[in-house]
Amino acid sequence: MSSHTASSSNGGNGSDDSGAPRRNSKRPKYSKFTQQELPACKPILTPRWVVSAFMLIAIVFIPIGIACLLGSRDVVEVVQRYETECIPAENRTNKVQFIQSNASKTCTISMTIPKRMRQPIYVYYQLDNFYQNHRRYVKSRSDDQLKSVSKENDTSSCKPEDIATGRGAIVPCGLIAWSLFNDTYNFSRQNLPLTVNKKGIAWKSDKEKRFGKDVFPKNFQGGGLVGGAILNDSIPLSEQEDLMVWMRTAALPTFRKLYGKIEVDLEAKEVINVTLDNNYNTYSFNGKKKLVLSTTSWIGGRNDFLGIAYLTVGMICFALSMGFTIVYFVKPRRLGDPTFLSWNRGPGSH
Repeated sequence: MSSHTASSSNGGNGSDDSGAPRRNSKRPKYSKFTQQELPACKPILTPRWVVSAFMLIAIVFIPIGIACLLGSRDVVEVVQRYETECIPAENRTNKVQFIQSNASKTCTISMTIPKRMRQPIYVYYQLDNFYQNHRRYVKSRSDDQLKSVSKENDTSSCKPEDIATGRGAIVPCGLIAWSLFNDTYNFSRQNLPLTVNKKGIAWKSDKEKRFGKDVFPKNFQGGGLVGGAILNDSIPLSEQEDLMVWMRTAALPTFRKLYGKIEVDLEAKEVINVTLDNNYNTYSFNGKKKLVLSTTSWIGGRNDFLGIAYLTVGMICFALSMGFTIVYFVKPRRLGDPTFLSWNRGPGSH
């Protein structure tokens, strides 16, 4: 009663002083959404529902995990580490000095195929302990320069590989391009060469949008210290797919990059001879280099993690459903009457 009277008197004062400015209220506009009064589903987790949910997850996840593991095991993969094998025995005490010298670094290794590999066979190089995700390394590039010849001098983010002394801007600039991988591989079997197709190894979006057709290498690797491969000045960046693959930096210190594709089948027990030029310096940071031959399946390359993850979650859910079922039958607990829950009572109930 008193509150009603107070509000009436306040209203009367407001009508007498109609010229006074109206005070803005901070109270939000009422709606069922802002006041969280929308209809909602509030399920009651009975033992039957809990056991059924865990069992359903197990029934779905376990077959998916088995299928993923079988798909991964169908992939045939051959990995050959070579960074130590390709250093002459007398130079292995000072590998950095050898890799930086002008001595011949040609090396031959052999890879034995464990079982038949169907085409296409993907050729990767793998680097370990190489941190492409380092902040300064990732930032040392100019995407605008890669796309357009009009942005040739946009090198502010590329230091220290931005300007060639007395010759202008470096294209492509930055540490990522400067450190381009430069080991090369030549494959043969039974003294006959195996052709490696290096076309189509880059992303389509990179070729069409990120690397310009009118942008050509300029002053690249022209400094005193050469970081990696040398690009052909007569080929536009949109056709230099090795560069595009390398410029997609890896998130982890161990990564693989696509080198090319072998488009013939390789038979089981076949020996593949690889003549390679061991040019890339991973010895300064104790890095490792590996050559990888791999097929693919419906799940992609070899990766057991996805299948193991699905199986693990499925088995845990199955064990929980069995455990809850046993507990329910061995030591049952009487459930309360859900009609007494607040949202099930009428507005006049107490």
